[in-house]
Amino acid sequence: MKIKILFILFAISAMVFTSCEDNKKKEQEDNERMEQMEAEREAEMNAEIERMDMESNSIAAKAMETDTLSTLVSALQTAEMADLLTVSEGPYTVFAPNNAAFEKVDKATLDNLMKEENQEDLSNFLEYHVVEDEITSQELVEMVNDNEGEYTITTLEGGELRFTLEGESLIITDEAGNKAKIVQADVDASNGIVHIIDAVVMKKA
Repeated sequence: MKIKILFILFAISAMVFTSCEDNKKKEQEDNERMEQMEAEREAEMNAEIERMDMESNSIAAKAMETDTLSTLVSALQTAEMADLLTVSEGPYTVFAPNNAAFEKVDKATLDNLMKEENQEDLSNFLEYHVVEDEITSQELVEMVNDNEGEYTITTLEGGELRFTLEGESLIITDEAGNKAKIVQADVDASNGIVHIIDAVVMKKA
């Protein structure tokens, strides 16, 4: 009889112990699941903060903040390229014509480019001002000096721009033979760098 009672007590104790262990295991699993969910939420939040920070400091955002680049911004929006220079990580180097540069362009030519049906031509025109790399003005100077006074770069559009120095000024010569000067260098952005120029550059017709 005593043995039977002891056996019952042992069985009950084992059941209680197993139940406690199961509860502890479940509690631990719940805690781990909660910690994982919290870590995932935090990672998503940090990624969103980084995205917002990048976009607010992007090339497109910097251009929008610069009054002298308002014509360029309008062209980027018309060509639906603003998103590329906002969300794309790049890096890019943009040779950004200021408003005075666009005023030198024949009005009929510019108006024609800005038409909706000529969006592809406008995109090609703008991409000729973009290089798929981040190049500072100091690096451009070094490239020119290291290559017998001139250096050629291929643009995002596929054309070429030639760089030379006139005194301390960096000069860009396009495929049509037109020249532009970098008047404000090294505007840093989250996805590249901007150099403001005093003339638009064009491919050879």
